[in-house]
Amino acid sequence: MYNDAKHKVFISYHHKNDENYKKDFEKDFGNLFINESVQNGEYDSELSDGYVKRLIREEKISLSTIIVVLIGSETYKRKHIDWEIYAGLTEKAGGHSGLIGILLPTYYSANVNSDLDENKYHSNTIPQRLNDNLKTKYAKIYKWKDAFRINNNGEYKIKDWIEEAFER
Repeated sequence: MYNDAKHKVFISYHHKNDENYKKDFEKDFGNLFINESVQNGEYDSELSDGYVKRLIREEKISLSTIIVVLIGSETYKRKHIDWEIYAGLTEKAGGHSGLIGILLPTYYSANVNSDLDENKYHSNTIPQRLNDNLKTKYAKIYKWKDAFRINNNGEYKIKDWIEEAFER
C-alpha cells in the first residue's frame, strides 16, 4: 500500500563540495518530506564540536525516519557523514532510520578515468557504513538523475525510494 504520510528526512552530505546539490534536493523534493537537516548557521560556530554533534543527534537525526546520503567525489572521506549514518541507525544513539545513498554527478565526474559508468560505484569511494548496509540490503543506492523520474502516481521517484527505505 502506498503511504501518503511525509517522512522526516535528514540529509547527510559533504558541506564544502556538495552544498548546491543539498539545496537543489530541498528545493526540488522538499514538498515530499519533512526536512530535519541542519541548515546553514543553525548552530553557533563558537560551540564545541562535541556539543554540536550532540545537538544534531538529539534535535535532528533522532527525529528522522530516513537518512539520505548525497554522495559526491569526496563524501566517503568525511568522518561526520559516517557518524551521521551511525547515529541514524543505532538505537543507543536514538536512531532507527531507513538509509539511502544518492550518487551525485560529481561522483562520476571525479572518476572519469576509472572503469565507472553511471550504473556502477566503487565500494571504497562511498561512506563505509553505507557500504556495509548495502551489503546487508538494508540500504539502497541510486543515481541523482533517476530521482527526477516520475513514478506511477505522477510523483518523483525519490518518494518511492524514501517509502521503501522506511519499510526496510
